[in-house]
Amino acid sequence: MIPENMDITSIEKEDVANCHFPHEEVLSDADDRKLRAANIKKAEALGNIEHHKIAIVFEDDKRVYKVTTTIWAAGEDNIVLKKGVIIPVARIHKINLL
Repeated sequence: MIPENMDITSIEKEDVANCHFPHEEVLSDADDRKLRAANIKKAEALGNIEHHKIAIVFEDDKRVYKVTTTIWAAGEDNIVLKKGVIIPVARIHKINLL
């Protein structure tokens, strides 16, 4: 999970495309990874059916960000936002349904 003392920066979904993502997993706990996967599937369904917005907390090579958006597609390795913006699943700390 995200360390309590870590700052989270808001980012627009269009700017996520400028982020550089390392390959390392940000969640060390297997149960946290399972919860993240379940939340991604739920968020994808809500995004496609109801265009429901969510908050995604993720980390690139510089900082932790939060983006409010919809998930249009989700695979095992990546999620896809509107306009084809991709976030690697391994870099996602948390999905919050709004």
